[in-house]
Amino acid sequence: MSQQDTTANPTLAATQSMMEWWQKQFSQGTTPMTRIQLAWMQSIAEAMQLEAQFLLTLAESGLKIAKCLEGEAPRTPAEMQECYQKLINEVTEAQMERMKQAAELSHDFRRRVWEEI
Repeated sequence: MSQQDTTANPTLAATQSMMEWWQKQFSQGTTPMTRIQLAWMQSIAEAMQLEAQFLLTLAESGLKIAKCLEGEAPRTPAEMQECYQKLINEVTEAQMERMKQAAELSHDFRRRVWEEI
């Protein structure tokens, strides 16, 4: 725009810097949104990894229960209770760790998005 156009219209002159800023932001395209989407996808991947680890822990505890039940010699109720109690403690600890890490995921996601903004 020429100097004459901006002097004839004071509103245009006042908004010129805002228009230049908007044009710069618009010309950047979807790059900021792509970075935010990447941060979101990384958080989803971490959540899936945490769930896979928890499922692995559950599978391992299922194997341990099967080992407690098998055997040629019959087990006493005290031995069975001890075996079950140990497995319950392991699964409980895994669940508590899972919940702690899930709570941290939302903070990590917010931090990633904030860094991209």
